[in-house]
Amino acid sequence: MFIADFHIHSKYSRATSKDCVPESLELWARRKGLDLIGTGDFTHPAWREELSKKLVPSEEGLYTLKDEYRMPDDVAGEERRPRFILSGEISSIYKKNGKVRKVHNLILLPGIEQAEALSHRLEAIGNLHSDGRPILGLDSKDLLEITLDVCPEAIFIPAHIWTPHFSLFGAYSGFDDIKECFEDLTGYIHALETGLSSDPPMNWRLSALDKYTLVSNSDAHSPGNLAREANIFNTSLSWPHISEALQNRNTDEFYGTIEFFPEEGKYHYDGHRNCKVCFKPSDTDAASGICPVCGGRITVGVLHRVESLADREEGFVPPSAKHFESLVPLPEVISASIGLGTASVKVGKKYNELLHSLGPEFFILREAPLGDIERKA
Repeated sequence: MFIADFHIHSKYSRATSKDCVPESLELWARRKGLDLIGTGDFTHPAWREELSKKLVPSEEGLYTLKDEYRMPDDVAGEERRPRFILSGEISSIYKKNGKVRKVHNLILLPGIEQAEALSHRLEAIGNLHSDGRPILGLDSKDLLEITLDVCPEAIFIPAHIWTPHFSLFGAYSGFDDIKECFEDLTGYIHALETGLSSDPPMNWRLSALDKYTLVSNSDAHSPGNLAREANIFNTSLSWPHISEALQNRNTDEFYGTIEFFPEEGKYHYDGHRNCKVCFKPSDTDAASGICPVCGGRITVGVLHRVESLADREEGFVPPSAKHFESLVPLPEVISASIGLGTASVKVGKKYNELLHSLGPEFFILREAPLGDIERKA
């Protein structure tokens, strides 16, 4: 088995860490216990140039960091060589069926050459130089059509599908039905990214999603946030096997996901962040959707949106449901244990000590015997 996080960003995306470079991303993949990470931002020309300089092909459709760029670390356990896969997120803002739509889509490609070709096509439509996650006035269906025209084997995944303002099912600028978005090309969509503010049981409440592989990724804007969510594959580490696993919904090639607790996601509940108002859907309904602090409309969150589209009761488990496990990130576990913030020096020191003595974060959270953790911590 291997663990993959496809959706990340580079230093060329807005509001991201300057450390989002191949060297640091590869280092933190080792620290987290990731076997495969997306490159993010393949549409940005400077980022593609950097990837071409620092990566070398490995298995079909995958890359590794060149030895001269690897940063030393002292994580215990077997030596890891995380792979990279070409990935990028594109923001589409357009009008369809009388409404403004704002949808983010994640695209995976089997090589830098395909990324160059698709970016060249997209440059004729919008600016790819100012942001690693470009904003294009392009219908999601048209983006899918162009992607398949350039690279028929591309993997096209609607991103964080429940986010209120920028997603396929977003309450404010999305759709109620995936077919309304992608029309006759809907059959080329095989996977959906559920996002940090929802988990598989929430998505299982919609029978319309049963045919899709539900993936989870970190959408990391800094290397330390890699693997907040991730995917577990029970197949070989290569582009063809990854593609087949995402399409073969009824096998265990795609084994399942590692999840953030959705309540920790900033869009899970309804509310107003500046007003410090956080409501469950029933509270919002009781308040007639009005913020008690400022009198404005309350922002509808993911849980509320899921409930509005669900055709099953809470707790329903479809026969084809995949394995999932919900984890609290190790720095938060340490923080809660010693009563200090996650950014404190003591928490960071203890985190590094545990990685040095026990192994990567996923090993500690998922496999290490509690007795070993007690002795080392």
